[in-house]
Amino acid sequence: MESIAYFPAQDLEGLFTADCVDFMADMPDECIDLAVTSPPYDNLRDYKGYSFEFERIADGLFRVIKEGGVLVWVVGDKINGGRSLTSFRQGIYFQEIGFNMHDIMIYQKKNTPFMRSNAYTNAYEFMFVLSKGKPKAFNPLKEKTVRNGFEMVVFNKGTDGVNRKNLKELKTEKTKTNIWKYAVGLGGTTSDRIAFKHPATFPEKLALDHILSWSNEGDLVFDPMCGSGTTCKMAFLSKRKYLGIDISQEYINIAKTRLFEAQQDLWGGQI
Repeated sequence: MESIAYFPAQDLEGLFTADCVDFMADMPDECIDLAVTSPPYDNLRDYKGYSFEFERIADGLFRVIKEGGVLVWVVGDKINGGRSLTSFRQGIYFQEIGFNMHDIMIYQKKNTPFMRSNAYTNAYEFMFVLSKGKPKAFNPLKEKTVRNGFEMVVFNKGTDGVNRKNLKELKTEKTKTNIWKYAVGLGGTTSDRIAFKHPATFPEKLALDHILSWSNEGDLVFDPMCGSGTTCKMAFLSKRKYLGIDISQEYINIAKTRLFEAQQDLWGGQI
C-alpha cells in the first residue's frame, strides 16, 4: 500500500472496491492532502444495504490525512417533523478526535424540487471544512464585484454615528463567500448520464471548487465513499492524483467509466 501516494493521474488504478475502514487501515499515516466526500447520512438513500460506520471512518480519515491537510465533509440532516442534527453530532466528533472546524460552508441547491408542507423548502447541505492544524493550501476562488474603481467609503464609524469617509479603491474582484450555489440534475450536477445510476451524486463544480481551494497540483485527493467518482474525476481534470474507494463494485464501475471518458475527452481518444 506504500505506493498509493503515487498513482499516475492518467490511469484508473486509483479506484478500488473495498470497505473504506478496512482499506484505510492498510494505508500509511498522513498520506492524503485533501479528502472530499459525502457520507450516506441518516439512511436517506439506499446504498445496496451497506452499513455506514461513522466513527471508524472519521478516525481513519484523521490518521491518513496529512498535517495541514483538509477534509471536506458534505452532509445534511433527515427532516421528519424536525431535523435530526446528525451533521452537528458528526462535526463535534470530528473536533473531539483532533480536527479543527476550519469553516462551515453551505452548499445551496438552485433548483431543489423537495417541498415541505409546514416549513420552507430545504435548499442546502453543510460542507464542513476540517483541517489538521492550519491548512497548508488555500487558493481562494474569486468573483467579480458589482462596483469597482475609486469611491469615498465609510471607515471607523464611532458611537457618535458620524459617517467618516476616505477615498478607497474598490477592486474588480473579491474572494467568494462561504455559501456556494449549484444547479442540480442533468447538466447541473454533471452531463454524465451514467452518474445518475448512483442515488446521490453531488455537483462536479462543487468538488472542483474545493479541490482548487484546498490543494495544489500534484497533491493526492481522496474520496473514501466515492460513489460515481465525481471527486476523482475532478481531481484528475485539475492535475491532482486521486484515490477513490467504494464498497459497491457497481459504483466503482460507474466511476471508472466516467474517468475513462474524461481521459478520452482530454486526450482526444488517444488512450
